[in-house]
Amino acid sequence: MQRKHFIAALLLAASSFAGSAWAQSANWPDKPIRFVLSQPAGSGPDNVARLLGDRLAKPLGQTIVIDNKPGGQNIIGAQTVARATPDGYTFYFATTAALVTNSLLFSQLPYDPQKDFVPVAFIARSPFAILVDANSPIQSLDDLVAKSKASDGQFSIGNEGPRTFSGMIARLFNARSKAAANLVPYANVGVGAQNLMGGHVDAMVADLASTAQLAKQGKLRVIATTSAKRVPGWENVPALSEKFGNFDMVGWFAIVAPKGTPAPVIAKMNREVNALLNDKDLSARIANIGPLTDASMSESEVGKFLANELARWTEVTKEIGVLPE
Repeated sequence: MQRKHFIAALLLAASSFAGSAWAQSANWPDKPIRFVLSQPAGSGPDNVARLLGDRLAKPLGQTIVIDNKPGGQNIIGAQTVARATPDGYTFYFATTAALVTNSLLFSQLPYDPQKDFVPVAFIARSPFAILVDANSPIQSLDDLVAKSKASDGQFSIGNEGPRTFSGMIARLFNARSKAAANLVPYANVGVGAQNLMGGHVDAMVADLASTAQLAKQGKLRVIATTSAKRVPGWENVPALSEKFGNFDMVGWFAIVAPKGTPAPVIAKMNREVNALLNDKDLSARIANIGPLTDASMSESEVGKFLANELARWTEVTKEIGVLPE
């Protein structure tokens, strides 16, 4: 009898805890919400997150606090959220690297991209580009490839490092174009762009979100985009797929939460984010930064997208010979 009473007490306690959690979810949010980013303030992802956060504050009735934790190849920010209390007040404004490619590049991570998070919402695709200085004699993709092949190993392409998204795109471009360019790593896009404009490298691979303004100001020239099709707003710039076929290497932003975050909270955040992304004014403002909002995805659709991206990037890393270390 005592055992039965003990089990009944445990079940009652569990039921009470679950009921309390769901009751708290019904009142969510009742305090500010934190969006953690792995990028610094002023970066493309940061600008998008702040724009979205400002708009989310009204329907949710709470401030969205942007918490920048750059460095460590996205590991610092990702680990912060993976270890956060799953109460619906911490979310990760994540990029491709944090949720997909890191698991292919590092044999040991202090977080598990596939197990430590639950998908919440998909935000936007972030095309990358190959850029040159505005005063460069290189006017086209054909010019760039020809100059690289004729430079006897002296042609250089800046990127954020061999185990970063831009670095892997640069390696894939090198492999498919036979460009034989030297790949020069930089600490971040800002440093790389300054070195490109200073003539220290011949070209650079970077995301449009971080370089669009420099291009629009006439300081950089976009030679090609890394997306499957030409990017809206950059229709005069060819996509690499036009020359090399099946070259669809774009970054993206998605919101995930620590595993265990209440399902009603995730569902509500998904609804509110998707409602905002369907607003043409907000989509246009995000596109002006660089990224392109996509069709609204449910939580399960985001999960399927992430699984497909992992499979696709697994094949890419094999092609360019990148092994985890």
